[in-house]
Formats: sequence, structure tokens, C-alpha cells
Amino acid sequence: MCGIAGFWRSGSTPHDSNAVAQQMAAALAHRGPDAEGTWVDDDSGIALAHRRLSIIDLSPLGSQPMISAGGRFVIAFNGEVYNHGALRKELTARANPRVSFRGHSDTEVMLAAIETWGLENAVRRFVGMFAFALWDRQQHRLHLVRDRLGIKPLYYGWAGNTLMFGSELRAFTAHPSFHAEIDRNAIALLLRHSCIPAPHSIYRGVYKLPPGMILTLGSPRPSDVSPVAYWSAREVAERGTRDPFTGTDAEAIEQMETLLREAVSLRMIADVPIAAFLSGGLDSSTVVALMQAQSDRPIKTFTIGSTDPGFDESSHARAVSRHLGTDHTELIVTHDDALAVHCRKPRERPGDCCLALLRPRRRHRDDVWPSRPQ
Repeated sequence: MCGIAGFWRSGSTPHDSNAVAQQMAAALAHRGPDAEGTWVDDDSGIALAHRRLSIIDLSPLGSQPMISAGGRFVIAFNGEVYNHGALRKELTARANPRVSFRGHSDTEVMLAAIETWGLENAVRRFVGMFAFALWDRQQHRLHLVRDRLGIKPLYYGWAGNTLMFGSELRAFTAHPSFHAEIDRNAIALLLRHSCIPAPHSIYRGVYKLPPGMILTLGSPRPSDVSPVAYWSAREVAERGTRDPFTGTDAEAIEQMETLLREAVSLRMIADVPIAAFLSGGLDSSTVVALMQAQSDRPIKTFTIGSTDPGFDESSHARAVSRHLGTDHTELIVTHDDALAVHCRKPRERPGDCCLALLRPRRRHRDDVWPSRPQ
């Protein structure tokens, strides 16, 4: 999963910038248990931090924050660019002296692509899920970038003259200058929509970068900033409406299978074992079927079932696994299991835990919702 964090301050600070960056990274340790890294330029006031979950290039050559081969850019990146292999071949074929690969991580490819094609043109070529902070050492600009659908999170905001950013809000709370002030307007949005939509967050002065956007900042001081879209779902939908598919049903099915097979194949590239969560539904069954069709050994699949028949789908997953020949593992979870995970401290009575409400109970005739006031 990985996690990124960092800050850009204006002027001097009484705090050790590297120590603060490490604290922000530590707050995201659950996102990246394999490694931690920081990069600090005290003269510019910029600090980048990274927590790593190693998937591609497990060696130190894949560690972050990473400096580009030409030395201009520094990146802290969360996610994966699935087509990095094809991009690497294209970049290598150009014989560009600024392109030099030491390892085989997708992070290196991203930096080389940005140095070669520029940020926006490079991002348009990336196929994947990502959120990253990119520091331009030449122009002294910070770029924050989020993937097309917003699969990976990215927040930014200010505490005085210090700009902060990170994968989660808990990274902000690790900075000594940050004061967590609840935004009452965000609470109103939560009550209205059952979520806090972008660009808002629960904290005043902290924002979510919307999906498909690039935010470029030339100064850490608070100012009116406008993220720029490099991709639009509306434009894609409108383009499809103007130029619809005109083939037969059979051709549509063949093209869809080709696209799905390619998408699944790209996501199977990893330097660690891979597996799939199988519910037995249409989506997960299709993904697992395409994985198994492209694997020379049984794919590992996992299912979580329930002792409550009304919520248990493990039998469907078991049937799909048997049909496809996967290496299947089931975990049946009881109500007591859920309570044991949540209740980390001993309780005198089960009712002391809010999850005790999950226990099935007998419904009485008078156990109904009160009538709505007239």
C-alpha cells in the first residue's frame, strides 16, 4: 500500500526537519511496514517521507524518497504504475542520456518519464493507481498528483506558513505545528451525504486533492490554489457517446475479454506472492478466472464466511474455486471473533463493547421502531 507524507515550510523552524519527517512517516507505519525513508532540503524548507510496502524491486534500489537520474526531481510515491515495463522499454529505446536505470522499480520509470516528457504528459501515460509528491529542485516547485479515479488518497493543507501533505490525516497530527481544528461545515456535509466529499476534509484548512488532478505550488505560504485536471471521466463518457462501439455482440465480448485479460495481467506483475479475495460474486469470480487462465500454478484465493446464513457467501466462493482449481482458504468468522478483535481490553460484561450489538437476539413482538412524530 505504502504511505507518503511531508511538508514545505517558509522561513526557519525550531524543529529538526528530518525528525519531524520521520514522525510523520511513523504515523503511517501501518501502510508500509517494510521500510522507511526521508529526504530533507533545509535550505528550501522541503521534506519528503515515505513508508514502503515492497511489491516491485524489493532491493534498496526501490527505496524512497527517490531522486531522478538527472538529479532534478525527488519523489515520494504511493501506488503502482502497471505499465512501467512498456514505458521502460520506450524510454530506453530513446537513448536519452538523462534516462539511467539502476533497479527495476516503477518509481524509477516514473521519474525518467517525467524528466523526458514533462509531468503532465508523463502522468497521462501512467496506467495505475497512484498518489505522489514531486519536488522540482530546479524550479523550486512542489507537485501533488492523484490517480484518475482517486484510488489512492492524498491530503494537503496549511499550518501557518507550513504546507503539509500526506496519505492520511494522522500524518498531519504528527507535525508539531499542526492544530487539529474540526471543520463544522464538513460535519454538515457528512450528515447530508454520509461522507465528506472532496475537496473537503474533517479538519479546517486541510483538503483532499480531487481525483485526476495535479496541484502545483510555487510557495509554501497559504494561497488560493487551483488543481488542474489531466483526466476527466465526463470527457471520456462524452467521447464514448460521440463515437460508440459499432461491432457485433460477439466482437464486443471478444474486445471486453481482451481488455480485462490485459488489465488483470498487468496487475499480476509482482516480486512477491499474489492472491485474490474471492467472494463468489461476478466481479471477483471474473478476476480470479482471468488470473488462473494466465498462471501456470493454482492461484491462491481467500474467502471470509459467516456463521450467520443470511450473510454467508462462502459456499459460492468454494464452488468457483473448485471449478477454476485455485488453492483456496476459508475463514469462517463468528460474532465472538468480531468481538475479540475489537475488544482489546478485558470487559466486565459483553455489553460494555459497542460491537456486542452484533450478537443475534430474539425479536419480540413489541421490538419495533417508534412511530414517527406527526
